[in-house]
Amino acid sequence: MSRVLADYERHLAVERDLSPHSVRAYLADVAGLLEHARRLGHTDVGTLDLRTLRSWLAKQQTMGLSRTTLARRATAARVLTAWLARTGRAPQDVGASLASPRAHRTLPPVLRADEAADLIRAASELADDGSPVGLRDVAMLELLYATGVRVGELVGLDVDDVDRERNVVRVLGKGRKERTVPFGRPAARAVDFWVRHGRPALVRAGSGPALFVGVRGGRIDQRAVRTLVHRRIGDVPGAPDIGPHGLRHTAATHLLEGGADLRSVQELLGHASLATTQLYTHVTTDRLRRAYQQAHPRA
Repeated sequence: MSRVLADYERHLAVERDLSPHSVRAYLADVAGLLEHARRLGHTDVGTLDLRTLRSWLAKQQTMGLSRTTLARRATAARVLTAWLARTGRAPQDVGASLASPRAHRTLPPVLRADEAADLIRAASELADDGSPVGLRDVAMLELLYATGVRVGELVGLDVDDVDRERNVVRVLGKGRKERTVPFGRPAARAVDFWVRHGRPALVRAGSGPALFVGVRGGRIDQRAVRTLVHRRIGDVPGAPDIGPHGLRHTAATHLLEGGADLRSVQELLGHASLATTQLYTHVTTDRLRRAYQQAHPRA
């Protein structure tokens, strides 16, 4: 089974071209499944059956794992069994009929438009001293809110990915899928100021083409961006404590509230399924309902 797991890792990384994070997640789930099967007496992946898969998920449920985690692990099991059958390591795809619990899909809190403006303003006030780090932080916050990109996509940007004449950024998203996302004038000004006056002060010989760099000159990491967002959110009175992904949700919500159609928001965010984007309609509907109840005389 260990040899099969090594082959499966190569399949995920090379053939499916998944990100290192996704590969690690799949492998962790599959390793747990194979260990469970071994304890039940299976010595070969070809003997895996539906009963074993179901008992594995049932055990996870007794451990108190969330429905979202169970759904993800059921998906990992189905992906594995499909690969085993396709490569001749198993006589049939036993996971094809494996059902998974429907995950509770909830959205984190989002900022109001005025809170988002206060967030940028707070960061801009701290950057008034002209420090390179301050200019970088403003540019990152502006770009996160303006484009709704994931934090991993933000830190992966290179200087040439930003078209400063057309105000668009080329983003490499999940599954190595590339998309082009526009951004507005405030973000354009912040990014341009960072590239012209902030970045040259921090780059080193080994900085490479990274758009955003840390104080040591290397490409900035996701943890630093998350820390920045949480700190600056703390400067906005009454704002919910959100991270970079919360800014992504905020951008999507404000786009829909401003009249953008679902398909456009789906393309901007890089969602593979429109169902994911439709989650935001619940947020905007709730806000409309609250506004109606507060304002209409017969609400």
